[in-house]
Amino acid sequence: MIRVMIVEDQKLVRSLLESYIQNEDGYQLAVSIPGAAEAPILCDTEDIDLVLMDVQTEHRENGLAAAKKIRKAHPEIKIVVATSLIDTQVLARAKAVGADSLWYKDGDEGTLMQVVRRTMAGKHIFPDTPPSVEIGTAMSAEFTKGEMKVLRCLVRGLSYNEIAKELGIEPSTVKYHVINMLQKTNLENKLQLAIAATEAKLVVELAEE
Repeated sequence: MIRVMIVEDQKLVRSLLESYIQNEDGYQLAVSIPGAAEAPILCDTEDIDLVLMDVQTEHRENGLAAAKKIRKAHPEIKIVVATSLIDTQVLARAKAVGADSLWYKDGDEGTLMQVVRRTMAGKHIFPDTPPSVEIGTAMSAEFTKGEMKVLRCLVRGLSYNEIAKELGIEPSTVKYHVINMLQKTNLENKLQLAIAATEAKLVVELAEE
């Protein structure tokens, strides 16, 4: 019997994930909690084979930081990151902390359990790219890498000069990227652009580890 821990702060989503596990032959729900900080501790005290880990959990606790701790202390435990955050850095960081697989929550039960079964069989399942979302009248996949770097800084509230200094480019280049993104999205200004990117979960600021 494969014993599963679910870490998910949204009650509806957590209930859904619980039902997926409870309806799957050979799997048993061992622990279901809203916050990531407790997860590594419970892995020390409970018999856990698989963790379904959200990225942003209760009290802004960082699921990827918890996954890193679990991987270090319990390399035998499989970790599947389950997230609705389409930020490409989330995908990259999930791989970097040692997660076994990643699943986007906009998928269905069949897809999740396929990922779970293949992960338990020793596979590593990661999408090539996150799903694309609407930002104004554009799709996020239309943004270039340079534009995304600038957008991340805009979301943090940096000025053009601060962005230029951080990215090692000219302020005029920053402005060029912003104008291009505004033209693509038909949004009116950089504030609207930053808000739209945040609301669509295209850019997220994770709590420090």
